[in-house]
Amino acid sequence: MPGSEFTLIDRYFAAHELRRSDVMLGIGDDGALLVPPSGQQLVATMDTLVAGVHFFAAASPEGIGHKALAVNLSDLAAMGATPAWVTLALTLPEADEDWLKAFCRGLFALADRYEVQLIGGDTTRGPVTVITLQAQGFVPPGLALRRDGAKPGDSVYVTGTLGDAGLALAVALGRVGGGGGYQNYLQMRLERPEPRVAQGRALCEIASAAIDLSDGLAQDLGHILERSEAGARLEVDRLPLSPALLACLDQHAAITAALTSGDDYELCFTVPPERVERLEHLAMHWDCRCTRIGVITAEPGLQLLRADGSAFRLDRSGYDHFG
Repeated sequence: MPGSEFTLIDRYFAAHELRRSDVMLGIGDDGALLVPPSGQQLVATMDTLVAGVHFFAAASPEGIGHKALAVNLSDLAAMGATPAWVTLALTLPEADEDWLKAFCRGLFALADRYEVQLIGGDTTRGPVTVITLQAQGFVPPGLALRRDGAKPGDSVYVTGTLGDAGLALAVALGRVGGGGGYQNYLQMRLERPEPRVAQGRALCEIASAAIDLSDGLAQDLGHILERSEAGARLEVDRLPLSPALLACLDQHAAITAALTSGDDYELCFTVPPERVERLEHLAMHWDCRCTRIGVITAEPGLQLLRADGSAFRLDRSGYDHFG
């Protein structure tokens, strides 16, 4: 056993080497002392992961550490923010030293990539593992991406490919057979999502609205439509689908997965017509795909259309914790 709560904090969290100049006092006191950069707005977000709900209890702790931070960085990316600080509340059934070492490897490897410093938090004992992170970042005043700015005529885009994490979960639960030769790829998409931080920052002066895809494209785009008081028409045959998805599912099931599966952590965003050319030129240099999938409409609601103009029938909208 590693020891007391304070031993855990000192050994696994406080000793990490990354130190930002805007952190005057981090872990080890009743609170952190922080100096936000002049002329920037602070963006704060929080996510909780619960064993048996958001990850398998037997999942790789290194992957859990990565994902716990990645989902928060994805929220910051969706607002165009540059990540800076994070706090961690960790509940564990027991103080497993090997688990903690691996968890910290995953957490800090991603934190170091984005120069994010852990500045405080809490550790406690409980019946199941619960991980809550709050992340903070900065964005220039007036440039934060929001959900309420989409206008009729704006194009709808997504980064990356959609539905892979949902397929990985279906394979793990035995709902879809095999996974072909794509098991490693699917596991990475589920356990180690890549937050689109650089893309979010680049979109600050281009996109009119944005959201990260945590509960499925149809449901999350619906939040933009609700806040923007608009509708959208999606061309479902344009959805970016990976070879893994197309190999494991028929076309209708693959499109459904792309529209409804959670845990993609890609960005969905809208772009006014006069900025489309700028966006597409910029996206040529991104390390992920960027695909136009539809258009914002004045008529409320989400229309799903096939290439021949027929309607695509969807029997569910996305993930719901209490649905």
